[in-house]
Amino acid sequence: MGVKVAVVILNFNTREFLERYLPSVIATQYDNLEIVLADNDSQDDSVEFVKKQYPQVTIIQLDKNYGFTGGYNRALKQVKADYYVLLNSDVEVEPNWISPMVELVNSNSEIAAVQPKLLAYHDKNAFEYAGAAGGFIDQFGFPFCRGRIFDSLENDKGQYEDSRQVFWASGAALFIHADTYHQIGGLDEDFFAHMEEIDLCWRLQNAGHQVWVCPKSIVYHVGGGTLQKTNPRKTYYNFRNGLILLLKNLPKGKILSIFMVRIFLDIVAAYRFLFQGKIGDFKAIASAHKDFIFRLGYWKSKRKVVNGNKAYFSAQVLKGSIVFRYFIKKCHQFEAVFNAKS
Repeated sequence: MGVKVAVVILNFNTREFLERYLPSVIATQYDNLEIVLADNDSQDDSVEFVKKQYPQVTIIQLDKNYGFTGGYNRALKQVKADYYVLLNSDVEVEPNWISPMVELVNSNSEIAAVQPKLLAYHDKNAFEYAGAAGGFIDQFGFPFCRGRIFDSLENDKGQYEDSRQVFWASGAALFIHADTYHQIGGLDEDFFAHMEEIDLCWRLQNAGHQVWVCPKSIVYHVGGGTLQKTNPRKTYYNFRNGLILLLKNLPKGKILSIFMVRIFLDIVAAYRFLFQGKIGDFKAIASAHKDFIFRLGYWKSKRKVVNGNKAYFSAQVLKGSIVFRYFIKKCHQFEAVFNAKS
């Protein structure tokens, strides 16, 4: 039957998404598969809907909303499988999306996590924001993807069909070795939501594992199902969590120099929002920095879980600034970013 894979969908009041996209997950062509709905104490009728329409789905009901990180950590402790797939409720999958990822991890014992190719549900010829064809970061901790740099999305023309090592895999559809997930402590619940998958993948690599993308596996992501890209709350989490990410995982000798540049770039971003009239986003960045500084000692204490900081020096980290290359040098495509100099 092959290794057991559990697709775990975290749900919070997403009846509409489940009604629309769960049928494609049910239709997955993989023999040893369990589909799990982990519910963060939804107040709609999404759980009742799944119980009635899809009785083959395992239901795990949590007592309150623990967010993306806490919800998955609690639910996955109750799921027995060789591999988990953390799948957003707003994702449509192709029938044969599991097997290519299983084959990839079986081909290389160092691979612990894989993401499929993420295309946009509403434009299936375009890469999707949340992961595209694999995630990378620059040396200052700003994330980008093969196929997506900031808000510039490339069309999928077959340019990223190779399976390859990446820095981070999208949390919208994250295939991960179950035992390894628990060994490194799972998702960091202090992140609550946003950038937690990057932290997870950074820790995986520091522990000697690899993260890959598998374009033979294809899913279609709606995106923004929890917080829209323009939501100041998302801006807050992205900027606060970006600072936590760096402090937790940077090599000791890099912290001061990287933070000096990163804080300057965050200030530039804040005033860019202000000049665009996005007062909420401007305030969100200010709050993110204030809350980060207020708990600086606590964030610093989390560094003890890091084993080596090796990932920062990998080929999957851009040695330069993606902000400079995108906004100043106008490099809006992945290949151009890595070929440019800054």
